[in-house]
Amino acid sequence: MAARETNTDKQVITANMGHPNSEPQWLFFLSRTKYTCYGGARGGGKSWAIVRKAALAAYNYPGIQIIMLRREYDQMENPIITPMLGILAPGTYQYNKTDHLLKFTNGSQIKFGNMPDYDAATGGKYQGQSFDWMFIDEATQFTESEFRGLAACVRGANDIPKRIYLTCNPGGVGHFWVKRLFVDRQFKDDENPDDYTFIPATVDDNVDLVKANPDYVKQLELLPEDIRRAHRYGDWNALSGVFFEEFTDGVHTCKPFPIPPHWQHYRAFDYGLDMFFCIWVAVDETGRCYVYRQFAKSGMVVSDAAQAQLELTRPDENIYFSIAPPDMWSRNRESGKTQAAMFAEHGVGLVRADNNRKQGWSALKELFKLRTSDGLPSLRIFDTCGSLIDCIKSLLHDKNDPNDVMDKPHDITHGPDALRYFAQTYVLPAEALREEEYEEETTEVDYQTAMCGGAVTSSYIYA
Repeated sequence: MAARETNTDKQVITANMGHPNSEPQWLFFLSRTKYTCYGGARGGGKSWAIVRKAALAAYNYPGIQIIMLRREYDQMENPIITPMLGILAPGTYQYNKTDHLLKFTNGSQIKFGNMPDYDAATGGKYQGQSFDWMFIDEATQFTESEFRGLAACVRGANDIPKRIYLTCNPGGVGHFWVKRLFVDRQFKDDENPDDYTFIPATVDDNVDLVKANPDYVKQLELLPEDIRRAHRYGDWNALSGVFFEEFTDGVHTCKPFPIPPHWQHYRAFDYGLDMFFCIWVAVDETGRCYVYRQFAKSGMVVSDAAQAQLELTRPDENIYFSIAPPDMWSRNRESGKTQAAMFAEHGVGLVRADNNRKQGWSALKELFKLRTSDGLPSLRIFDTCGSLIDCIKSLLHDKNDPNDVMDKPHDITHGPDALRYFAQTYVLPAEALREEEYEEETTEVDYQTAMCGGAVTSSYIYA
């Protein structure tokens, strides 16, 4: 194993697949870490490199199983599949276009795969399969949970070194986890820094492209400022499409501190069997809000979700009320009960949030706005609430409505939705539901009137 990999030097690469034209491409070929991320700006020669890296592995490691992934198949044909078929030696492979599978005469295989739908926390349709090497092209189009789920598919009992190669540009739903791991190198306790290598590259490194198409650089220079910084220079601090562009670590986040018991306390949550995400918020004398606790778990029935809220809440916190999404007041066809009633039966009375999404996001932006008095926002989040923070950073504008948040991938929306419910209730408390909504609900659900008493006010307290 070691000898074969060591022999993959510059002369072997040049003889087989052409000549890399930049130092970043050489570094990519020679990287030996478990996770290698290559890229930053557009035009850095990423596609050229991964096509040849995968082909070399297929020839040098007989029997190797490789998968190359993008979000969509049609995004893979021109930059990856067609160029690879053009450099392989005739008679050494067969390509099944229907199965998107390359089979080599030495037993190696390269599978071209996609994940058109977000599939959190699993390898999606590849769960249960095993590969020796994995290439994820445009990795920032994948969520971190998808990345971890896919990475679990890279395993096997043979002596082939297990590798995962990523290429990407700044931006996209996966921007922050890629930036955390590879650019900022901020690792969690179970992450080994020695496993991660980042190889930055810009169009200036791609000598052949600049020579063949000098107008490409000019095209990048004409992009809007934030996109230009990201795509021309690989600036990971310049984002396009992020909804909460104002959100800044150390400003909108803070270190935990003891919450005075006399502050007002609230809970807000988003509920479903796919995820129960609950946050705890305390409000000081000036009206500044602090998210000081989070809890997220999937597969929880109502009784378990209610119990978790109660167990995690200290007696001295004196929760004023818990805010829940409006669909909790829809009757179950079989039992005739609402989920709100079921929560109440297990000790958690609820206040119904308004589900006007754009109004809710606007209310949250109001809380994120910096005060002139001290330069800090009206809402801060303890940095121990990492999942909530990461989800907020990853939210993108809806492509069809810039005032709304894109609702995919769904797994990153639960925490922000809970925070939206709180913000809308706190900043824009409704005097009453719209009349037609109220009448429709009360004909079906008496619980709203019985438990919530109509309008939400600061004196509305649940023990």
